[in-house]
Amino acid sequence: MAAEYILSLADSRATLALAGGKGASLARLSQAGLPVPDGFHVTTAAYLDFVAENHLQPDILAALAPVDPAHYDTLETAAQAIQELFQQGAIPVAIAAAITLAYTALPGERPRVAVRSSATAEDLPGLSFAGQQETYLNVHGIASVLESVRSCWASLWTARAIGYRAQHAILPEDISLAVVVQRLVRAEASGVMFTANPANGRRDQVMISAAWGLGEAIVGGLVTPDTVTVNKATGQVLERQTARKEVQTVLLESGTQEQSLPPALGDRPVLSDPQAAGLAGLGVRIETLYGMPMDIEWTLAGGEFAIVQARPITALPPESGDTPPESGDAPPDSKDEHEEQVEPPSDWKLPDPSGIYGRGSITEQLPEPLTPLFASLGGPIIDRETRRVFSDYMGVKKWKGPMFETINDYAYLNMNFGRWLMIRMILS
Repeated sequence: MAAEYILSLADSRATLALAGGKGASLARLSQAGLPVPDGFHVTTAAYLDFVAENHLQPDILAALAPVDPAHYDTLETAAQAIQELFQQGAIPVAIAAAITLAYTALPGERPRVAVRSSATAEDLPGLSFAGQQETYLNVHGIASVLESVRSCWASLWTARAIGYRAQHAILPEDISLAVVVQRLVRAEASGVMFTANPANGRRDQVMISAAWGLGEAIVGGLVTPDTVTVNKATGQVLERQTARKEVQTVLLESGTQEQSLPPALGDRPVLSDPQAAGLAGLGVRIETLYGMPMDIEWTLAGGEFAIVQARPITALPPESGDTPPESGDAPPDSKDEHEEQVEPPSDWKLPDPSGIYGRGSITEQLPEPLTPLFASLGGPIIDRETRRVFSDYMGVKKWKGPMFETINDYAYLNMNFGRWLMIRMILS
């Protein structure tokens, strides 16, 4: 019975149904001989048995019954109720024993691991579930591992995840969650790699973002990473933008922390040209394995790269071809022969069907559709800083849903102020 709860990381049985999207992808990469940190899967069978033995499913469905994706407060209420159910539930003895056995089999005493959620509706072509479930870094000791696994299970039911699945008509009974437990890489540097250039759509270019330390500083918008563009066929660095980096995420005894970066590293490129070429080569191997452009998370430690996640790119602009001619080389109204005509979207589905969205303030400075890279890295920064402005200058401490949204890849601001918030803003 316990065997179905655990699979080795490279096990061929680690499918989407048993290991979730992230887990299945890591298994596929590992089977192909790519540098993936070792570990194991806690399969969806463990999640389902935890729910069944604690009799949670009826209560989960009851908490979801009043949910209306158009009203964020209903999502929050449901999420809070379900989170409490999971925290009160006991991990069955057989599941705890299986996880304990797999964890203690990893090299070292009380090895440090990353505990990552892996949902069965995740990292799928056409859908982006990035960041909706939890990841816990620098976990060590079986008690902490078990608690992190339970927290990952509960994170299947955050307000954001519930709302996103409702918008895409994914039924609650059709989803489950696995957990990936991997040896933690003490990353000297990390970042994201796109095997097609998200800025111009070029499929013959790899774009790499890189920063010192763990990748959380990039994801959290705390640091502007270096950007390196590499020719996919030759490995030649085509363009390099070295940012001024002031912080890095580092490991503590438990967990992580942002620390100031030593001044000597602030203006130093994270990756050399040969390192960028080598990393791009790994990206090409992964793209070939999947047969499509990929969004890849990587780390660097001791001169060796490791791949910690890979998922399909859900949106890419059409290839723009060569650089447009200089002004005067062609009549103003002429079309570049490489330019691809794209029909404007006819369906403008709102994140909140009854919401109000506008293109004012900072979104007026973003007149074109956003690239996947900007939406992934810049969007959360804009959202966070807009919230800070409203908090500092207008006294608004809470906000229903994201303030910064993309609709058909265009930037919009959430204008769902409500009467009392509007009055407060006017009086502030």
